[in-house]
Parts: sequence; structure tokens; C-alpha cells
Amino acid sequence: MGRKVRWGVLATGGIAASFTRDLLDMPDDAEVVAVASRTAASARAFAERFGIPRAYGSWAELAADDGVDVVYVATPHAAHRAAAGLCLEAGRAVLCEKPFTLNAREAGELVALARERGTFLMEAMWMYCNPAVRRLVELVRDGAIGEIRTVHADFGLVAPDDPGHRLRDPAAGGGALLDLGVYPVAFAQLLLGEPDRVAANALLSPEGVDLNTGVLLGWDSGAAGLLSCSVVADTPLTASVTGTAGRIEFPRGFFFPEGFTLFRDGREPEEVRVELRRDSYQYQAAEVMRCLRAGESESPLVPLDGTLAVMRTLDAVRELVGVRYPGE
Repeated sequence: MGRKVRWGVLATGGIAASFTRDLLDMPDDAEVVAVASRTAASARAFAERFGIPRAYGSWAELAADDGVDVVYVATPHAAHRAAAGLCLEAGRAVLCEKPFTLNAREAGELVALARERGTFLMEAMWMYCNPAVRRLVELVRDGAIGEIRTVHADFGLVAPDDPGHRLRDPAAGGGALLDLGVYPVAFAQLLLGEPDRVAANALLSPEGVDLNTGVLLGWDSGAAGLLSCSVVADTPLTASVTGTAGRIEFPRGFFFPEGFTLFRDGREPEEVRVELRRDSYQYQAAEVMRCLRAGESESPLVPLDGTLAVMRTLDAVRELVGVRYPGE
């Protein structure tokens, strides 16, 4: 695939708009050729806003468009299984927003479908594609801080105190864990893999979703992950990795950093910085397009087995704190 990659966008909300804007700033590599929504009016408005030639009032029409190489699924996460599955069934490559699905069962169904059909599928875990995070992984693998002993990460904000908001709605997969906690969990598992033990505590809303959640992950190596997420508190949004020979600290916004500080025993602290593109979603888009051109059905940066492992951990946390979604 030497030509431009033709993207379809499924959904018309804020994150779909941000991603589309970033794609349009990659004119040599990408073109956005179609958009779909549940209503034709919403799709047309989005298409007019971004100069997209085709607008569909149903997901099925976008999935059936043979002029689309890959679909970016940006629906609320309760709809990820249905939307991504529809596109995969039609033979479209898919980049699906995080959390990948509501639970590991749904995630496994999508992965099995993609692998059965040999169709590209990737979770939109933009953090994994960030150059500073990729440098972190290189340093850890090279033994720069020795053997990992602890990983700390948090992601919290103050969401609207509205029972009708999607973050408070069980039917929408609401709660802090799936929306925000996926980042700390994915960060820890990027470095240590799937944990051997999971412990958790949470404050639940009257609707039955988690508002403030703490997670302790344990590995047989002795490593521990201390993670938290919240929709009722503005937390530092930082992360750190401590090893037997040093540590790495990320500033606020660890999930898409411009750099970090490396502390190594017996040395002065080292500031590691990367030069980021203005449009941060471009890194994951570039990885998708690289994979498609190379004929790869999975990304080595965001492997599907890793996505499944994160979903299993999120399931375990929800089981421990008592959060269940309709239909589970």
C-alpha cells in the first residue's frame, strides 16, 4: 500500500474530531474519506466541518464502503464491540478507542474475529506510541534502572456531578476505571506484563459505577504496581518506575509525556526529552499506516495480547469492587 491510507471515522464526538483533525495534518500519508454516525444529520455536519466526501447515517454503510482502508472507532466504549465487530466482519481494518471493550470477553471476541479473518486490529492506546514512553521501554529493557520493584501511576479528574453523565451511567460503561484507570494499568503492564495478583478498593456511586479506585498489582518477581483513578478528585497525573539501580519519574500528564527524569545510582539526574509533533494522535495513526503498508495484522507497539491482558486486569478489579455492567 504505497498510496495514501484512506480512513473512515465511526462516530462524531470530541475525540473523533480531534483524531480527524490530526489525520488531516498528515496529507502525504492519510486522507479521511468517510464518516458515519447513528444519524445522517450528525454525519453530514461532521463531514462538512472537516471536508469529508462521504457521510453515512449508519455504521453498516461505512463498514460496507470499499473505498475505506481502515476505520477509526470512536464511539462510547459500550459500543466498541458492536462497531468494531461490524467493520471487521466487512473486512475493514480497525483502530478502536480505549478501553478496547467493556470486558475481556468482548475483547477476546474482537481479537478472535480479526485473527480469523487476517484483518488488522489495534487498540488506540496512544500512550504506547509516544516517543518518550517508547524510550522508557528501551531503557528498562537495557537494564538502566535494574530490576523493577515498583510502578506508581494515577489518573484522576473532577467530572460533572450529574447522575445522567456517561461517567455515571452503567449502561455506558461508566466509572473511573474504564475511562481513566486503563492508563495506569496499561502503563504498569507495558513494563511488567500481566500481574499474578490483583487487589482493589473503590468508592461506588449510587448508580453502581466506581468513582474513586485504588489498585494494587503484584508479580511473582516481587514487583508491585500502586495505581489509582478517580472522577471525583484532581490527582497529580504522574507516574514513576523504581528499580534496583535507579528510577524514572514522569511529570504531570504521564500518559502522553514530552520526557522524563532518569535517576541512576551514583550519577546526576538526567533529563530525557523528545521532540513531539504538535498533533499527538498522529503517532498512533502513523503506526497503523505503517502496519497496513507492511501487511501486518497486529502492531508490535500495541499488541493484541497485551490489550487482552489489560482487559483481564480491569475485569478482575471490577469483580473485586463490585462493578457490573448490564448484560454481564
